Amino acid sequence: MSFLPNEALLLGRVWNAAEQGPSVVTVRDGQIVDITSKYAPLVRDICEMADPAGYTRQANGAVLGSVDAIAAAKVGDFGQTHFLAPCDLQAIKACGVTFAKSMVERVIEEKAAGDPQKALEIRRRVADVIGESLRDVKPGSQQAEEVKQALIKEDLWSQYLEVGIGPDAEIFSKAQTLSSVGAGAEAGLHPISNWNNPEPEVVLTVSSKGRIVGATLGNDVNLRDVEGRSALLLSKAKDNNASCSIGPMIRLFDENFSLDDVRNAELDLLVNGLDGYILHGKSSMSEISRDPVDLVSQAIGRHHQYPDGFMLFLGTLFAPVEDRDVVGEGFTHKLGDIVTISSPKFGQLTNVMQLCTECVEWTFGIRALMENLSKRKLI
Repeated sequence: MSFLPNEALLLGRVWNAAEQGPSVVTVRDGQIVDITSKYAPLVRDICEMADPAGYTRQANGAVLGSVDAIAAAKVGDFGQTHFLAPCDLQAIKACGVTFAKSMVERVIEEKAAGDPQKALEIRRRVADVIGESLRDVKPGSQQAEEVKQALIKEDLWSQYLEVGIGPDAEIFSKAQTLSSVGAGAEAGLHPISNWNNPEPEVVLTVSSKGRIVGATLGNDVNLRDVEGRSALLLSKAKDNNASCSIGPMIRLFDENFSLDDVRNAELDLLVNGLDGYILHGKSSMSEISRDPVDLVSQAIGRHHQYPDGFMLFLGTLFAPVEDRDVVGEGFTHKLGDIVTISSPKFGQLTNVMQLCTECVEWTFGIRALMENLSKRKLI
């Protein structure tokens, strides 16, 4: 599969080595074109327009190099023009427990209290009670309430099931603004974690008015043992240096791509380990239990505003139950794992797993961005 989707209207960012700062880019005829301007110096600015697709298609720009050449550049080397996460000032939000299968895995993590050796036994017990019965349950419905009461009687009710089939979705802050890494970067695992996994997801691009303007791919790197010990450790499990990957570029909604394409997207996951281990996984958006529009409406509204818009991870169907080393412990990463998330209409997002303490430190924040744009006379 190609790094970028064919015949797609794409919007993204690169580190521009000549400017020593980020540039807003699109793709034309296999070339990366810099469309940064004083009128729209940020991806955020284009996403706030009435017609982001129309602007991106017509904007004047300068060629920075071929897609292949820039994709091959070393990420994190400020002397080379390379891909960044395609968002800038947007908040980074994520939805959890939006698929029945992954919801069961969250119950197991909680019941196992972060101990993978207990997981197999608990997985069997939960399956005996739940089975596939949650797949077609509409969150917040009377049927969902009946399932809840049945699970309570079996002492299997969980806070994860509450957000999975209750009226309120789990929506949390995945990463700080500007901290996400992009395609080709190292992705970070906290060194305290011994049980973790990738989470292949679709990521929506949402404007400050709550309008969905496009979508891309994301890896919501997850520390299963940390979150399993306590849901109050969610931030420690989710938000670490380089632990959020988004890319390769935002595919803007236009006449060839819409929210229905998101609803029907099939994501493929491939993990290649240095030890020769290979894992194939999938996430089918058609099996999501909450519609993307519902999730967006729960994130933004009169109850919460995002003046610069936000990126919203939609959750994953992928459940890492396949054993890697020890029977019953399921999958966990090893350093050097190459993780590729791909889908025909989104392209490929590839990252190499590393300790977050060894990944390139995040130092280019909002102040640095504003100073760079000011120096370039863009603001």
